[in-house]
Amino acid sequence: MAAPTPIDPRGPRFNQGVLATALLAGFLADWRPVVPAFALVLLAGAAFGPKYGPFLALYARVIRPRLAPPRELEDPRPPRFSSAMGVAFLGAGTLAFAVGAPGLGWALALMVAALAALSATTGICVGCEIYLALARRRPVTS
Repeated sequence: MAAPTPIDPRGPRFNQGVLATALLAGFLADWRPVVPAFALVLLAGAAFGPKYGPFLALYARVIRPRLAPPRELEDPRPPRFSSAMGVAFLGAGTLAFAVGAPGLGWALALMVAALAALSATTGICVGCEIYLALARRRPVTS
């Protein structure tokens, strides 16, 4: 199986910056709908690719054309895996809100926000590193 087409790493970082900002603002305003909304945003990009994630698409159509080309491209699989992990945590946070556990809901959402902010500001993507560690453990077949 051929490797997927490499992506501009600044797109996922932009997406993570928007995610972190929105979740933090939602927490400060106690606006719980931001959690399931961003679970869907991440799900769209993770499941169907960057052109379906609204902020990834915004980056590709509006921001990227105004920038110099990226210094290097990256494999899209680690960021997609990281987004899938974010979907799981935000989905669990949404469920926590639904069953009357807002403290747990916000704790899960703020963990996603913190990791997204780390990735957006430093390029350190914890979910991506987990993906790479798991990929190294898979047996190689020829």
